[in-house]
Amino acid sequence: MVVILILLAAASRLLPHPPNFAPVAAIGLFAGAMLDRRAAWTVPFIALLLSDLVLGFYKPMGMFWNYLAFAACLAIGSGLLAKHRSLARISGATLGSALVFFALSNFGMVATGYYPFTWAGVVECYAAAIPFFRNTLASDVLFVAVLFGGHALLTRLVAKLRPETARA
Repeated sequence: MVVILILLAAASRLLPHPPNFAPVAAIGLFAGAMLDRRAAWTVPFIALLLSDLVLGFYKPMGMFWNYLAFAACLAIGSGLLAKHRSLARISGATLGSALVFFALSNFGMVATGYYPFTWAGVVECYAAAIPFFRNTLASDVLFVAVLFGGHALLTRLVAKLRPETARA
């Protein structure tokens, strides 16, 4: 499952898509919730590195803030969803993940000099990022629903198809 998630996340960044509409954060949430810690942490970072090899690397500090934002998504999945999953917890983790990604990645834009490091620069940066946030949230909701919903459906299907191994 780890290799499949890495390939899906990396490919999603390489295929044409609207800005910030990719499943990397959702895959990070899912990996954090479903995989052991070591495997979970490899998923988004190997996917990001593989796709950045093709897309090209950018400012190291800019990459740091984006990778940190994806790490936060994974930490939210690991912390909130690893032991207990419900629709409310998954929904809250999805919204929280999108908000944390928005906050960290855009702070990185200010910290790396794309915007002046002033109150006006911070406000300008976050205001300019609102359209990207809509795409981030929409993609997170869609891909989290596909990943967690697909997992739940497959789990139920496998349970129904599996012959009973012990009868009382």
